[in-house]
Amino acid sequence: MQTNDNTSSLRRQLGLTTAAALIVGEVIGVGIFLTPAGMAKSLGSPFLLLVVWLVMGAMSLCGALCYGELAVRFPDAGGGYVYLRHAYGSPMAFLYGWMALLVMDPGLTALLASGFSSYAGQVVELSPIETKLVGIGLILFLAGANMIGARLGASLLDWLTVLKLGLLALIALLGFGLARGDWSNFLPFFEQRPGSQPVVAALPGVIVAGFFSFAGWWDMSKVAGEIREPQRNLPRALVLGILIVTVAFIVTSAAFLYLVPLEQVTSDEAFAALAGEALFGPAGRVAFAAIVMISVMGGLASVMLGSPRVYYAMARDGVFLPAVARLHPRFQTPQRAIAIQAVLASALLMTGTFRQVLGYFFFIVVLFVGLTVAGLFLLRRRDKSGTGYRTPGYPVTPVVFLLLVVAMLVLLASDDPWRVLAAVAVVALGIPVYYFFFSRQLGGEASSRQPLE
Repeated sequence: MQTNDNTSSLRRQLGLTTAAALIVGEVIGVGIFLTPAGMAKSLGSPFLLLVVWLVMGAMSLCGALCYGELAVRFPDAGGGYVYLRHAYGSPMAFLYGWMALLVMDPGLTALLASGFSSYAGQVVELSPIETKLVGIGLILFLAGANMIGARLGASLLDWLTVLKLGLLALIALLGFGLARGDWSNFLPFFEQRPGSQPVVAALPGVIVAGFFSFAGWWDMSKVAGEIREPQRNLPRALVLGILIVTVAFIVTSAAFLYLVPLEQVTSDEAFAALAGEALFGPAGRVAFAAIVMISVMGGLASVMLGSPRVYYAMARDGVFLPAVARLHPRFQTPQRAIAIQAVLASALLMTGTFRQVLGYFFFIVVLFVGLTVAGLFLLRRRDKSGTGYRTPGYPVTPVVFLLLVVAMLVLLASDDPWRVLAAVAVVALGIPVYYFFFSRQLGGEASSRQPLE
């Protein structure tokens, strides 16, 4: 039976800083060191790269503004799961939770932990099994911190985010301040370099890379049930987080282009390694590996703080194991939900299948994000009384973001239609699971759309 006290036991103890750090922590991972190279090589123009970052940041901001209104309407644990439930009903929300629980969250957790341990292997020599054990150890450490208390997990995330941004700023300051690069690397600034792809041919791949680089900002809403003054802090955190991420991508890309001529770049990884050597000399590879490890650890801390709140919300709604809805009697954290994510991610890390899994399901993630923003139209039509915060520029704002989502879906589907169909089929398996195990417990579709108090 569905409960109506979804977040009553979760303490609102996290502030604006942590909410923004969740976005910055998850979005700025290893990608910031890798994607600028491929994008710059494809576009062949620093100006076009700047335009792409600005456009992707602006369109992500449009989506964040929409999520801000949804978060204020329903300031509960679970984020997109909650918004989909109110907009479309429990079956759609369950499919999102089904996908997040079994695929995306443990897969992303394993990917980040693997990235951390891979770069750790550049600092200290590790065998293949030791590399996996380092990744699993990091997962268990962060899971334990989040079980002990949301405030402890949030404090760790805050410090990792500050350290990450400080290191990115240090890269720019050392590069430009010590004149370790060459300003001629930006020339020609507006025109494309000889040998670059035509802009029309380059844009599809660049758009996908840019969208992927910004992906994850929507996950901050998963901890909405623990944010103080949600009507004030949730929209501000979404906007602040996107702005910080956009500036970080632009500044870091500029620093890398200044340090390394594009003609020397043979791969994304080589670009980062060359930038590290230009900054730190012979020890550059190790120093850069340490910076990437801190960045990835911040991303993992963000994922592990937010993701379990979806399983917790599902359990409180009666569409997952009831025991997962029980909070730790002392720490008041969803420790069972945290443990589930940690165990599944560790298993994926040991098997090494997480990269293939994530590759299959990025299309589904984008689809659910688009459906969530589109749900704002339905919710406004049903409830015209409004909230304390309303999306600026509505309805243009959600339409702009949805155009980006449609473009992404078309690009992803056309690139590998069979992979997309396979992902859709796996998610669709959740439909019989929902109706066989959970639909009778909910008391009808009407009750499943009631706000979570």
